[in-house]
Amino acid sequence: MTPFARANTAAFVIPSALMAGALASQHIGGLYPCEMCYWQRGPHEAAIALAILAFFVRGRARVWLIALAAVAVLVSGAIGLFHAGVEYGWWPGVTACAAGATGSGDTLAEIMRTPLVSCDKPQWTLAGISLAGFNALFSTLGGLTILTLLRSRR
Repeated sequence: MTPFARANTAAFVIPSALMAGALASQHIGGLYPCEMCYWQRGPHEAAIALAILAFFVRGRARVWLIALAAVAVLVSGAIGLFHAGVEYGWWPGVTACAAGATGSGDTLAEIMRTPLVSCDKPQWTLAGISLAGFNALFSTLGGLTILTLLRSRR
């Protein structure tokens, strides 16, 4: 596999794995995401879409799509860093709390059952690092890896 093909594959696999982890922690682990958690998901979703599109085009358009996917992953990492900073008390957040969706289909019942999730208190940590902190680390390393692979094709 060429470095270029590896960059495209990494641009798909890295955000997909991070999204799978986020969704598993929500739907299997029972951790409700706060508003800033949702903010981190958007760039990963964009990166996945851009990487998929890059599999079907050639030339400079493919290079740009992969590069944009890498930037999207880095943006999620930056949001994760900001969120982790809010959790650690390094700076104030821009939102107080958010409600996580349960997916029951009954909107009123869902609103009444859904807990309020504060963005400044991590629900889970490992070695003192929250999920937002791990997203910041993995997204930054992942985005830089994609860009490195893309650059090494020359």
